[in-house]
Amino acid sequence: MHDHPFGRRALLRSSVLLIPGVAEALQHAHESVQAPAARLEYLNAADAAEIEAMAGEIIPSGDSPGAKEAGAIYFIDRALKTFDADKRALYREGLAEARRKLPAGAASVAALTSAQRIALLQSMEKTPFFTALREHTIISFLADPKWGGNRGKAGWKLIGFEDKFEFQPPFGFYDAEAAK
Repeated sequence: MHDHPFGRRALLRSSVLLIPGVAEALQHAHESVQAPAARLEYLNAADAAEIEAMAGEIIPSGDSPGAKEAGAIYFIDRALKTFDADKRALYREGLAEARRKLPAGAASVAALTSAQRIALLQSMEKTPFFTALREHTIISFLADPKWGGNRGKAGWKLIGFEDKFEFQPPFGFYDAEAAK
């Protein structure tokens, strides 16, 4: 066994990342990086308005921000442009079905009242489109904001998640070794 002047824990304690001030500066830099301005890259404005209205019923606004305030549409747009491009047809067919089910005289899903949108979504809740929309909406609300949703870290604030580089481990049996 090699005799080292510093044990593993001592080396970690002396790490530059654990020096007060450096970790805080890194945290500040991390928070200061602003996500690029939200813009649609795949969806057109009309489709985006329809999807945003439906997502807004899945995670509604109220006492706390909902899907609309969290920018769920930008996450969904990015998903359809990149990693979930295979779901584009599903969204096209789902939007077409939603438009066919509009009440007489309604111009769009976005123009419906909340109660009408909820009824529309309930009529579609067993479809693959609704499943994908619900999954994308929930993920967008809780994902890292760099992916387009969770604007202002709304979802993280709602669940109490602290976004920081450094976490203190809970005290436990393994800390007894550190005192030796």
